[in-house]
Amino acid sequence: MERDGVHIAWERYGDGEPTILLLPTWSIVHSRLWKMQIPYLARHYRVVTFDGRGNGRSDRPEDVAAYADTEFVADALAVLDATATARAIVVGVSMGGGYALRLAAEHPDRVEAAVFEGPYVPLADPDPERQTETVPFDEPLERYEGWAKYNLHYWRQDYRDFLEFFFGQVYSEPHSTKPIEDCVGWGLETDAETLIRIERAPYVDRAAARDFAARVTCPCLVIHGGDDGIIPARLGRALAEALGAEFLELAGSGHNPNARDPVRFDLALRDFIDRVHPPALATSTEAPTPAGDATVGRPAAGVAGTVRSRSWTRACGRRRRALYISSPIGLGHAQRDLAIARELRRIHPDLEIDWLAQHPVTQFLEASGERIHPASTALASESGHIESESGEHDLHCFGAWRRMDEILLANFMVFHDLVRDDPYDLWIGDEAWELDYYLHENPELKTAAYVWLTDFVGWLPMPDGGEREAYLTADYNAEMIEHIARFPRIRDRAIFVGNPDDIVPDSFGPGLPKIRGWTEAHYDFAGYVTGFD
Repeated sequence: MERDGVHIAWERYGDGEPTILLLPTWSIVHSRLWKMQIPYLARHYRVVTFDGRGNGRSDRPEDVAAYADTEFVADALAVLDATATARAIVVGVSMGGGYALRLAAEHPDRVEAAVFEGPYVPLADPDPERQTETVPFDEPLERYEGWAKYNLHYWRQDYRDFLEFFFGQVYSEPHSTKPIEDCVGWGLETDAETLIRIERAPYVDRAAARDFAARVTCPCLVIHGGDDGIIPARLGRALAEALGAEFLELAGSGHNPNARDPVRFDLALRDFIDRVHPPALATSTEAPTPAGDATVGRPAAGVAGTVRSRSWTRACGRRRRALYISSPIGLGHAQRDLAIARELRRIHPDLEIDWLAQHPVTQFLEASGERIHPASTALASESGHIESESGEHDLHCFGAWRRMDEILLANFMVFHDLVRDDPYDLWIGDEAWELDYYLHENPELKTAAYVWLTDFVGWLPMPDGGEREAYLTADYNAEMIEHIARFPRIRDRAIFVGNPDDIVPDSFGPGLPKIRGWTEAHYDFAGYVTGFD
């Protein structure tokens, strides 16, 4: 799409209702910032994103005025028109919060509701620790340390170092190496001169923010990280008060919880959207079933004789049910998982087992007469990702796994929706990394007994990976160890498929325990389960 000579790249996902417009923020990044939201939201709604001018696939005009907040809002309206969107629920983070505020105030007919994440809306004084208000942006300095790096001369001198410093402040949470790397990479897709133009361009000031907030009439939600080192949470609270909006503080989260705490962010977003725009009811024209049959019926508004029907079974009257999540990376998992499932049924003949799995595992399981849960069709392909990472060269497993972060989150959200609506007694995860990681990050979501299976524990750096890879693998290992220590209740049973002698004698990293000793203390050993016996 082109507007006033500037090309703006946009994308559309899903086909549900309503439309969710994920706005750009400061063009130090582009729309990939929303990668942890798009798959989940697009399963339920229609999602539209666009790269803000100055980064990504959009143009980089050389005029300062082209980066005024009014231009970003005009781009948003043009994208709504280009996608035939009459109204949308808009979501903005940081500077995108300012764009969302102006859009909702000046174009109420186009905005059904608005969500602000860590919004940069100057309704309160900035954080004095940042010192960006007192350190000159335009003047050269003798030393560039800390927030003194927020200076155009330093940007021109060492742009990458500024990016690494800045995003280290954005993601203040421990173990945030991946989102920091992502954002530094996206920042390198633009340049210092473009950011300088944006910094000098007009933006919402305090008077305008007060005026806009007074004019907004749509429902609003403000989400703010309690440890936001870029925009303090009191600015978000001030905006919520001015709007009469809901305010959700995520204690311990930094500036971008959508990337660092995506499960909690996505669930909060969906909860708000569904309250503002309730989903269409699944209805039936059949006569209501008597209450004695445990069916709840309620007439749908305005449709006589139409009911929304649900059922519930008393706990002791339910059959035993297990959900088996089998890794698609290598059919060896499927062989052993099928053998385990058959043995479980032998011991518990009344046990029902459903599988949440992907190709090629589903093909193997279906041929074996197993029942695949329909939600499996919504899973993003992990095996496809691994194949694309391999290509014609050797696979770097750790790097490929790190780059699978959005796939793992998308698949965890499929799992979450499944077990929320269809409860099980037992979850079995054979190297279901997404399940294990996000349950430890969100322990309140555990609602069933959980068994974790694996045949390796911990990451080790490749010999040619250098200090950086050694640091990264140790950081991931440390996070895993911290998870288990803090929430031992998440894994009801952790089973190592193999024997203690299969474990390498190395440590998890500097200052961390030996892998074998730690594994022996936290796992049971099953010996080899091949499925070929």
